[in-house]
Amino acid sequence: MNLLESMQVYVLAVEKGSLSAAASALDISATMAGKHLRALEGRLGMQLLSRTTRRQHMTAFGEAYYGRCKEILRLVEETDAQAQHHRLAPAGKLRISAPVIFGTHALVPALSTYMDRYPEVSVELVLTDRVVELTDEGFEAAIRIGMLADTTHLVARPLSPYRLTLCASPAYLARHGTPHSVQALRQHQCLSLDPAALSHWLGNEAMSAGPLPSRLQINNGEALRLAALQGLGIILQSSLLLAADIDAGGLVPLLPAHGQHGRPMHVVYSHDRYHSTRLRSFVEFMVERFPREAADHRNWPGADSP
Repeated sequence: MNLLESMQVYVLAVEKGSLSAAASALDISATMAGKHLRALEGRLGMQLLSRTTRRQHMTAFGEAYYGRCKEILRLVEETDAQAQHHRLAPAGKLRISAPVIFGTHALVPALSTYMDRYPEVSVELVLTDRVVELTDEGFEAAIRIGMLADTTHLVARPLSPYRLTLCASPAYLARHGTPHSVQALRQHQCLSLDPAALSHWLGNEAMSAGPLPSRLQINNGEALRLAALQGLGIILQSSLLLAADIDAGGLVPLLPAHGQHGRPMHVVYSHDRYHSTRLRSFVEFMVERFPREAADHRNWPGADSP
């Protein structure tokens, strides 16, 4: 007979007043309950219950043994619960990729909340504007900005749009004037990672005339921000990156009617990885922290002011 099951029968027989009541609680026959008790007493070589036709009571040894059995069963239950918790709780290393600006100004501040919530998860965050191959490069999830290419093997959960702002320094505008239309940008210097991308953001009227003029191209958003602050031209960059400079008066927003909807942003992961509680916890956290319907980056819950 199973020792723990026999202990459980004995404890319930004491607490419920009879073997038949214990049997009913455990959904076994009264005969089986009696076998468990006899097996337990045979193993111990001691009588646990003194039984008559009308009542039962514990022997002196049975009373002491009852207390020990209660403690043993409690410890077993707690250990099982702890094991279940560890099996279900997110744990281990989470390897994710994110674009540099979003990762630096939004995701890193948010990770403190995520890691407090899931203390057994460690995070390896790779910041790159390159589109990584999740499976080949060992990533569980990635944040992607813009229209998604083929996602046959990926699941994409939408997040808040990634908003862009067109602006220039007061010094630049004082020297060159303020453009009030897309066409007027052709009379200005536009700082960009990619002039064609700038034209695309501004819409068909800019694209139809080709790339906007750009004497200075830099392959880094932070460097472009510094160039704009120095009055070198008009910049189109993430609202996350530029918000603090706009608030401080170092940069002035231009053509606010353009680009208000932002670029699509998603957290993507492989179809076959979602059984991982670690991955699920991160995906659901991202959807919660950066909700699709958020109207502005500054409204993201708990986000630091960029």
